[in-house]
Amino acid sequence: MAHRRGGLLGQRNFRLLWLGETVSGAGTAMAATGVPLLAVTVLRASTFAVAALTAAGYLPWLVIGLPAGAWVDRLPVRPLMITCDVVCALLYASLPAAAWAGVLTIGQVAAAATAAGTAGVLFATAYQVLLPSLVTAGELVEGNAKLQGSASVAAIGGRGAAGLAAEAVGAAALLFNAASFLVSAACLLRIQAGAAPPRPGDQRGTRATTVRAEVAQGLRLIAGDPYLRPLTIYAAAGNLAYTGSTALLVVFLVRVAGFGPAAAGLLLATAGVGGVLGAVIARRLARWLGTARALLLSTLAAGLFSLLIPLSAAGPRAACYVAGAAVASAGIAVGNIIAGSFRQAYCPPSMLGRVTASMRCAVFGAIPLGALLAGGLATALGARAALWVILACYALSGAFLATPAMLAHRDLPGGSPGRCGRTAGRAH
Repeated sequence: MAHRRGGLLGQRNFRLLWLGETVSGAGTAMAATGVPLLAVTVLRASTFAVAALTAAGYLPWLVIGLPAGAWVDRLPVRPLMITCDVVCALLYASLPAAAWAGVLTIGQVAAAATAAGTAGVLFATAYQVLLPSLVTAGELVEGNAKLQGSASVAAIGGRGAAGLAAEAVGAAALLFNAASFLVSAACLLRIQAGAAPPRPGDQRGTRATTVRAEVAQGLRLIAGDPYLRPLTIYAAAGNLAYTGSTALLVVFLVRVAGFGPAAAGLLLATAGVGGVLGAVIARRLARWLGTARALLLSTLAAGLFSLLIPLSAAGPRAACYVAGAAVASAGIAVGNIIAGSFRQAYCPPSMLGRVTASMRCAVFGAIPLGALLAGGLATALGARAALWVILACYALSGAFLATPAMLAHRDLPGGSPGRCGRTAGRAH
């Protein structure tokens, strides 16, 4: 079927999803920079405490990451996502309210981050299930590329604005994030979705299964698959290291490299430029090199260029941060688009929630561990030395993708519903 001008953006349901997630992404990017800046400049938090805030936001992946997939496979995804948006809006609005009352503490910030992270686990898992219901299998790469590209643009504006807003209005800047979740909820409400058809392979209504049994199915599928297994191991190791480094960036840029809050926010926004570039070139790179080779190349480039970040300092050496963060983010964006589209097309729809949640439990569950590890290393070695150690580990993590299945073929398998794991090993 021919698309309207603008591709998927000509389709109402996708356009609403794209708009809501773009606005929400801008608010989230502001919070990702604004919360550590609030901790550093207002609450005078220690380096370890700032890193712990990043850990708090991702800790729920370790706690509910696995059952979340089974819950999402059982629940209507849009109402679940709307509920999560409203909860996050209330949580983030509570922080400036407490600051105005003079009662804000680092404990409250950590508690809000943990609770919002819990809602985020459910939302992110449901989001991966919703997209394939709005577009065709052949449109998944385009859909993921557009969503990744707009998320990167939102990150540029959000992170850059966070530093300026923190200097201008302080904790009130977090109200933008709260409002952005309400925009996302409104867009989800307007998506026109009929009764969801039964998912292929869905057993519900014919035999009851426990959440534990459904979780075990997803884990067995990943553990036995020559593509899903290395993707999960690499992403977990890479996230542990790279997100550990991001947990230190505000402290590093402000206290070590000598940048002010506004300059630090603008520098952090440069990563979004790379994300936009990665989203723009992802489809072309996948067609030119093949999805498997493009994934390997983007991973290698991201790891190597990230090693420029610890060289950053005020003055000309700010270019080291710009180049390192931009290319690393471009590589990560390409990898995310290819890997996410592969998973959505490759896995049976009836198990997509479980597979997504199981993989993300390992991937995002590594983030709080990485953030705490980074905080400990920075306390012992200093922020710059800790960044060297952590980013060297990130550069080496790409070796987990160098498996026979990944290296043997130009493209990752397309698969078909119900055939996940059975297409592995064929020539493509």
